[in-house]
Amino acid sequence: MDAMPKWADVVLIPLISLILAAFISALVILAIGESPVEALKLMVKGALGSTYGWGYTLYYATNFIFTGLAVSVAFHSRMFNIGGEGQAMVGGLGVALICLYVPWPHWSLALLGGILAAAVFGAAWAAIPAFLQAKRGSHIVITTIMFNFIAAALLNYLLIGALKPKGSMEPATGKFPEATHLPSFQDMFSFGETALFRGAPANVSFFVAIVACVAVWALIWKTKLGYEIRAFGHSESAAKYAGISPTKIIMISMMISGGLAGMMAINNVQGEAERLVLNAVEGAGFIGIAVALMGRSHPFGVFLAALLFGFLYQGGAELALWTKIPREMIVVIQALVILFTGALDDMVRAPLERVFLALKRRKRKAA
Repeated sequence: MDAMPKWADVVLIPLISLILAAFISALVILAIGESPVEALKLMVKGALGSTYGWGYTLYYATNFIFTGLAVSVAFHSRMFNIGGEGQAMVGGLGVALICLYVPWPHWSLALLGGILAAAVFGAAWAAIPAFLQAKRGSHIVITTIMFNFIAAALLNYLLIGALKPKGSMEPATGKFPEATHLPSFQDMFSFGETALFRGAPANVSFFVAIVACVAVWALIWKTKLGYEIRAFGHSESAAKYAGISPTKIIMISMMISGGLAGMMAINNVQGEAERLVLNAVEGAGFIGIAVALMGRSHPFGVFLAALLFGFLYQGGAELALWTKIPREMIVVIQALVILFTGALDDMVRAPLERVFLALKRRKRKAA
């Protein structure tokens, strides 16, 4: 019997970890001479106080949903995919090629093409470390980290060479054709003279991310493949005994993971920039690790954690603009969240388990 109910593991532990991270962050803000209460008010106002703020918060959250889901799928098969950054870069390359060289008649078809290209390119990039793990025993953490740097070098080579328009000095592709531009929230939610989300980059790919959450939930908990992935993640030896192929699970789960990471490009490349630029991923692949940890590798938890980190990103930009608090402070808060939800998880979990065990004993005695 579990020491704690499921809701405590999924909700209570991450909530306490978040409160501890917030408390220490408040102490750091005090130490640099600013008010934590005023900083929080400014963050809330900047990230949630207007449709413009919400537009940026949801834009960042969309990126983090895709990369968080990518890490989660790999977690379920007991693999730590740290290559989301590189897989998202290569996914962006796929989106750029499909948008630049295919004459799409309408954005809806271009979106489907972008999803397919991003997923295929991301999956292909993840398949190489997966093959090295399955066949050669190379550790997935090391190879995926290495492939982040290889992806960055490949993108740099192409953006200053074959994909750079003639006469341009910027390491970027040309603007995608009009037919590939995705509708922004401003386009979708403006009524007459009332323009909501004006100037914000959130776009229709946010809803694609929600569909991805549902699809991952269905895959992991409602399909035979999902059962095999979870079985392999819990015990490789038991999975082998049951006839589950380790090579198959490693390859498939990593390719799904890479495909999800690559799909982030429909938001930041096709949806926002409408061209492929250098450093388009901006660390979202690594933030996905924190999102997956905090969301307990469950799609709904990933969705909520992505919203939180989207809030931190947009709120942090407002802090840097209106106070002396540097934007790097948000990196500190993110690091603290990762620290408490990951490395120091047992510091929160062990006391809670003792509390729930004591409550169970008390109920048994009362009965």
